[in-house]
Amino acid sequence: MILPGNAACHGCPISLAFRAVEEIENPVLVIPAGCSTVIAGMHPNHALRCPVVHVPFASTTAVACGLSESYRRRGIRGNVVAWMGDGAADIGFSTLSASAARNDDIMVVVVDNEAYMNTGTQSSLSTPAGAYTTTTPAGKDTGRRDLALLMLMHHAPYVATASVGYIRDLRRKFRRASGIEGFRFIHVHSPCPPGWRFDSSLTVDVARMAVESLAWVLWEYDGVLRISDISRRSSVSRRSLREYLLVQGRFSGVDDAMIERLEREVLENWKLLQSLETVLR
Repeated sequence: MILPGNAACHGCPISLAFRAVEEIENPVLVIPAGCSTVIAGMHPNHALRCPVVHVPFASTTAVACGLSESYRRRGIRGNVVAWMGDGAADIGFSTLSASAARNDDIMVVVVDNEAYMNTGTQSSLSTPAGAYTTTTPAGKDTGRRDLALLMLMHHAPYVATASVGYIRDLRRKFRRASGIEGFRFIHVHSPCPPGWRFDSSLTVDVARMAVESLAWVLWEYDGVLRISDISRRSSVSRRSLREYLLVQGRFSGVDDAMIERLEREVLENWKLLQSLETVLR
């Protein structure tokens, strides 16, 4: 789905996620400004093997909804995908929320690298506490917003989390969402080498460490909420959260108190998902 020689950084997680788009039947991507725009490239050249529409941030889901409705009326079968980073999800949250509430027939993919990476690593609402960014030089004070759980509370037909560290799971979730009508949301954890300050050869390793330490939990909702087997196994033989944090330069300044705080937040999130799994079955 993505051509070689594109403008992605070495070890870019978004280019990994783009490869999985081939699992989506007849995809049409709507992309606001961000790293994905740079990777896709500028007219008349571009690096993706599918139609792409570049749009302003806040209009992403609105444009995607209009395209989807137009295709439906013309009898054209396609999957319109609003493909954005966590920064665009922040900026366009009102239209994202409205689209989910209306149950628009679109798929939304958020490739979450936990900051505004394309403009110099400013903090976003997905940035975890303790992380250094250019707008949180002493480390962020507040915790990250859980966008997937928010979409779940919008009663969307399909919501899932995924990771570029587990491409087979990500591909399956793209296929699954591709065959469902209505609003579908997939939140893809995407560790960014320059923004998180780790070596570009470690992208997949860092993504897996996030899942293995329960800092990122893989789950899926399609009327029933299920924690993925990958995360369930991780909970049994859990990897050290400290190890996951300290492989990243953005956490090099955290002290033991911050690590203990993040440990509590991770465990509280795990218990919350276990409770939701019991309720939504």
